[in-house]
Amino acid sequence: MQVLKTPGVYVQEIATLPPSVAEVSTAIPAFIGNTQTGTDAARITSLLEYQTLFGTAPLSEYGALLEAGAPGQPGTLTLTRKVDDDTPTTLYYYISHYFTNGGGPCWIVPLGTQGTPKERFVTALTRVEQEDEPTLILFPEAAGALEMADYGELAQAALAQCNKLKDRFVILDVPGGNVSAFRDAMGTQYLSYAAAYYPSLSTTITYLTDDNQVTVERAAAGNVTTFTKSLPDGGNGILVSYNGVSADKPKIRLDAGTAGDDATYTVEGTTLRVANAASKTGTQLAEAFATFKAANPATLFALNADGTGAEVPGASGAAGLQLTAQTAPPVLLAGLKTTETALYNRVKDALAKERVELPPSPAMAGLYAAVDRDRGVWKAPANVSLNGVIGPTVKMTDDRQEDLNVDPTAGKSINVIRDFTGRGTMVWGARTLAGNDNEWRYVPVRRLFINIEESAKKASAFAVFEPNDATLWLKVKGMIESYLYSLWERGALAGSKPEQAYYVNVGLGQTMTAQDVLEGRLIIDIGIAAVRPAEFVVLRFMHQLQQA
Repeated sequence: MQVLKTPGVYVQEIATLPPSVAEVSTAIPAFIGNTQTGTDAARITSLLEYQTLFGTAPLSEYGALLEAGAPGQPGTLTLTRKVDDDTPTTLYYYISHYFTNGGGPCWIVPLGTQGTPKERFVTALTRVEQEDEPTLILFPEAAGALEMADYGELAQAALAQCNKLKDRFVILDVPGGNVSAFRDAMGTQYLSYAAAYYPSLSTTITYLTDDNQVTVERAAAGNVTTFTKSLPDGGNGILVSYNGVSADKPKIRLDAGTAGDDATYTVEGTTLRVANAASKTGTQLAEAFATFKAANPATLFALNADGTGAEVPGASGAAGLQLTAQTAPPVLLAGLKTTETALYNRVKDALAKERVELPPSPAMAGLYAAVDRDRGVWKAPANVSLNGVIGPTVKMTDDRQEDLNVDPTAGKSINVIRDFTGRGTMVWGARTLAGNDNEWRYVPVRRLFINIEESAKKASAFAVFEPNDATLWLKVKGMIESYLYSLWERGALAGSKPEQAYYVNVGLGQTMTAQDVLEGRLIIDIGIAAVRPAEFVVLRFMHQLQQA
């Protein structure tokens, strides 16, 4: 109390309100993996911010093979993605899928360059431990980069970190879909701090490509052959080409016609006939052919201005001019943009249908964030559809899911993502890896306790070094009870009355002995009745006897 020595009026403010608990964030993931640029861990809030700090993904190289079809048909186009094992993937596609599914702020922890892949992941995981904000840990790249044994060691290290800090949770994938090997690799410690999801997802994300890294090849001579003809022979007019089987003998026939009329085109068998070709330049003929080609995309002919596109001789006789057969070497897609627009667009359309396949953990992290934001951390992140997904890569049945959801041997439950007609791709499981544990079986129960424990822990920091007496005990009890009451009101705790939902005990003779007080210990007992998801809904029907 202030000692008063000078006469006067003094104002004293007396605190009457108890301290309050500020709830911590519940879904702040830390993604561990390769990045295109950047070496330091950073917090981001959008995909654009990720691109600014860490770049995108390596451009995918493709080979396109065009095979001959029936006469007048465009033929079969096959795409092959060229995978370079020496070029690591990056987190770009994973982060994109995370934000698509409702993700918010997250941490990016790039892998270093020293050591084996497993050592780099473990080192980055240690870096995550230094940050207080992350509440979820993910390493989706590891599912494809590590052997199962190494993946298991990394997962166990993450679980040990969760148990040590008690403020985070791990979302795991099942590498290669090998559930049995995955369960063996997970060990038996701290399983309530993780949930695993299966199978991988076919997403709506397309690979990043560049026209200069896509080669287009026509099938070998004897199957598909390119025929060409320059008019006049020295060039500077038009270049006519034809793609078909080697047995074809394509020709071009130029009819002089009327010089003032527009050039028109018809295909008669394997002959391209140009009417009214008199006094036309190669540029004019090419422009007229573009209109014809747009209306007849299946034609195997192509006609483009050659050189300066100067005037072309207006007649070639009734027999036409024979095109010369050539074997077409592979060309870059970029080179077809102006010379063979139809083929260029066809390859681009095929590339747009090449979808990225991803493990489910990034989408689940986004879903955790969305459900926490919309409903609360106590709502199971299940029976909710995923965004940006064409479907799971493995179709699941009830019989197959039984073995994944309930593991009578070790209790390691695997949550399944399933495709339901009319409902989309749904998350159909909400168990932790400790699937047979009555206390920590469900993901929302484990995460609710993490949230309450961390929030109460940080809010109670003010009590450190305060006088350990009844006044302090009352403040702490009131603060925590007020927080738990607000959770009960929001539906996070079970019970029709607050006293059925929680209790907070603190005091001498209740939670502490005189020796505890002498040794500076303030001990608070908190009991919480967490709501649990209705995993199995049973409807019972029976016959009712007729009453009249």
